Amino acid sequence: MDEKQIRDRAREKMQGYCRVCPQCNGKACAGEVPGMGGLLTGSAFINNIESLAMYHINLRTMHQIDEPDTTLKMFNHTFSSPIFVAPLTGASYNMGGALTEAEFVSCLTEGAKEAGSLAFTGDGAEDEIYTAGLDALRSTGLGIPIIKPRSMDSIKERIGQAEAAGAVAVGIDIDGAGLVTMAMKGHPVGPKTFYQLRELKSFTKLPLILKGIMTVQEAEMAVEMGAEAIVVSNHGGRVLDGTPGVADVLPEIVERVKGEIFVFADGGVRNGIDALKMLALGANAVLVGRPSIWSAFGGGAEGVGQMLEKMTAQLRHGMLMTGCVNLKAIDYHVIY
Repeated sequence: MDEKQIRDRAREKMQGYCRVCPQCNGKACAGEVPGMGGLLTGSAFINNIESLAMYHINLRTMHQIDEPDTTLKMFNHTFSSPIFVAPLTGASYNMGGALTEAEFVSCLTEGAKEAGSLAFTGDGAEDEIYTAGLDALRSTGLGIPIIKPRSMDSIKERIGQAEAAGAVAVGIDIDGAGLVTMAMKGHPVGPKTFYQLRELKSFTKLPLILKGIMTVQEAEMAVEMGAEAIVVSNHGGRVLDGTPGVADVLPEIVERVKGEIFVFADGGVRNGIDALKMLALGANAVLVGRPSIWSAFGGGAEGVGQMLEKMTAQLRHGMLMTGCVNLKAIDYHVIY
């Protein structure tokens, strides 16, 4: 399958939910929540794209590097790429239902594993959404479940299930505190305090990830409570209109917490050069959302694996052309 075939098939299967635009920038789908768009005006989604596009890359080819290394060691595992699949759910109510939740997450986890990567799995208003992710994790032996900010007892129950399934780590989707779809389906979610999150950290031996960090202050709080990682993310622009883009806030967050906590960036990554920019701005790894969805709907697990391999090849080429021998060598000197 080539990329055009995958995108055409995805567009057909997701008709009425995602246009699979030639340039996925959030403008055509603004306000489509449920759906694939950003909340209200869609500006938070759009800002993710535009903030990343503001950065340019310094071309540097006077060096002796010929085979850049994209290998990443994370949470006692080694991956061939720092590009991972974001936690994605709602195959029925956000994406049209051509794939069941179990089929969708299976495509993501299997495709990621085949590409030497990993898929995060998600949580949602139906119990089968989280359990489908756990089943896929057991099948592949790799995965990181991300749990919505439910009641403390519900989160602890799901953490225990993640541990039993052999998860690499576990996370809390703290930016899901006001998710429209969760509220519509009667599942209470809400903000969590520093002390509640610290309690959850002490509850598990798995590395704890806090997803949805967009300020320096909350990044510092994550370090203080002992979390192993944060995801700098505005939830794809789907939880609050008007937020800055991830690339707007990433540098100042990294400046404060780099070396103290692992930093993922999630928002607007569409190719390997976008990933290179995020890494140059200080992220340790990136998460890919909407391209993972098209790839699963249009090409199944093979499509997801192909997408990740292509992005990694683009990243490797970008490293070659900017003089970066490995991921640690990617820093702000790459950015113009």
